[in-house]
Amino acid sequence: MNFCSLRRRGGLRGLLAVSAIGLTALAAPALGATPVKGGTIVVATIGEPPTLDPMASTADLVGILTQHIFETLYTFDAKWNATPLLAEKLPQVSDDGLTYTIALRQGITFHDGSAMDSADVVASLKRWTETASRGKQAAKLISAIEAPDAHTVRIVLKQPYAPLTALLAMNNSAAVVMPREKLATPLKEFIGTGPYQLKARVPDQYIQLTRFDGYRARDGEPDGYGGARKQYLDEIRFAPVSNANTRVESAAAGQYDYVDALPVESIAKLKNGRSDPMLLKPFGWPRLVLNTKQGIMSSLPARRAVQLALNEEDMLYAAFGNKDFYALDADLYPQGYPWATQLGGKVYNQGDAAGAKKLLDEAQVQDRTLRILTSQQYEFHYKMALVAAEYLKAAGFKVDMQVVDWATLTQRRQDPALWDIFITHSPFLPEPALIDFPSKDSPGWWDTPRRNQALDAFNQASNPEERVKRWADVQQAVFDEVPFIKVGDFNSLAAKSPALQGVQPSPWPYFWNAWKAAK
Repeated sequence: MNFCSLRRRGGLRGLLAVSAIGLTALAAPALGATPVKGGTIVVATIGEPPTLDPMASTADLVGILTQHIFETLYTFDAKWNATPLLAEKLPQVSDDGLTYTIALRQGITFHDGSAMDSADVVASLKRWTETASRGKQAAKLISAIEAPDAHTVRIVLKQPYAPLTALLAMNNSAAVVMPREKLATPLKEFIGTGPYQLKARVPDQYIQLTRFDGYRARDGEPDGYGGARKQYLDEIRFAPVSNANTRVESAAAGQYDYVDALPVESIAKLKNGRSDPMLLKPFGWPRLVLNTKQGIMSSLPARRAVQLALNEEDMLYAAFGNKDFYALDADLYPQGYPWATQLGGKVYNQGDAAGAKKLLDEAQVQDRTLRILTSQQYEFHYKMALVAAEYLKAAGFKVDMQVVDWATLTQRRQDPALWDIFITHSPFLPEPALIDFPSKDSPGWWDTPRRNQALDAFNQASNPEERVKRWADVQQAVFDEVPFIKVGDFNSLAAKSPALQGVQPSPWPYFWNAWKAAK
């Protein structure tokens, strides 16, 4: 039975179409613009990536860079529907929902000149289930990954798992396809099928990608992350610029072709500068992740005390300064998404220091030291951490603020002995299973009977209405067990040179289909 058969089309596609109401669609290049081939662009990023192995990290920065080098079986189109990339079409799914048969595109070549076949895909997917947090999440439900022939892959599940295709489409902790002979752990050679290949990496200076002349784009026109990926640029250089103010000044001066992750309050300065501001609204949600595995945050009363102590409105105001750039919202999805609920109001934005201290006293929490891990490379993370620290101190916690670069944070958060809270953010995604928290292997390590029951029911529900209902149960478990705390909703800001064309606001900016207009 085809994945898009009538039995499912009205459900899944309809559900994702509703998601697009809340999630900004990825626009196509402007009509009438004539692409120019050639040239180099320099992209300023928030810092040095911790790895170039897209399976090994959920960091957005890793996904942004490596999506140009590596490709997945599926990706997302402009309306956030899953769409084929290295697969020929969407999977054939058996009537019982247990067998996914995936036809592969033929004539695909890796950067080393070897041809891609099903053996490479099977080996890559098996590595994904062993290495990537999203892959480990799926691995518990997979009984076999096999190749019936050179151009077909079959995944057999132990139980129905509705998010599988979306997980295979994600660009971080990603199920990328690599040559089976090059699948070392840690990865030593970065060889994919993408439109650009790795030429050089000079730490703290740049990562250089060059056009892969053997790339075979899909037919048709660009469609979000899907459709044709056209190679107009000769070269893309990603330059780490860790200081947010430096990125703002560089963007205003027109120093880079694209500057990512700018403080939203700098938009006025950009409008008077040499770069064009690009606002993505809404973008996503910052959150505090609590270490449920070890230390003070492994205590539920202590986690609830943190939840009760915080004033999220003050945290958002400190981070963004203007209500045009944020919204006070407890629920994991804002209104306009099918996943939106109104369950979080009772535990959100309380700022109740006395109540929080009472919880700690009743639980007889002795050592009240909280190690908060944050980075100034995402300046809004740091500002929120400063405000949170004051509210937590008022509640009786002793706060140890640990400010590190983002690459160090993503490494340190893997060790439960080193932190109690870290601050991160996610874009709003069309499928909740794509958020990293459902995985027991993600930092935070939320693993309780209630979590398991709620998520299993959600993931096994195939009917869209049933999935929405089950997602509400998951959210209620989050509010009750406090594995993380959502701060609110926010918009994101980037900047591009007026000469850079074919780039649209997106959660993970991409530069295939981009070109530089002739001066």
